[in-house]
Amino acid sequence: MAKMTHRTTFALDAVTAQRLKRLAKQWQVSQAEVVRRSVEQAEGMIQNKRPDPVPLLQKLHREGGGLDSKQAELFLKQVREDRKRWRKE
Repeated sequence: MAKMTHRTTFALDAVTAQRLKRLAKQWQVSQAEVVRRSVEQAEGMIQNKRPDPVPLLQKLHREGGGLDSKQAELFLKQVREDRKRWRKE
């Protein structure tokens, strides 16, 4: 990780502050990392660039944070059941 050398202070409304805290908790990162990721993504959108999914997937595999096999199987089971219900099978 790069050495952080710039500090800043933000004044946020209550809703935005709660969103920031929720994202930090969900992503299991600091609030500063949420801001860094959001700025990077916003800049990419302005430049009409999409993030390269390969490095993102490699990072997920390296750092974890995805579903374990039990959770994945439960998710897939639910998807199959939902599809059957939607198709009225």
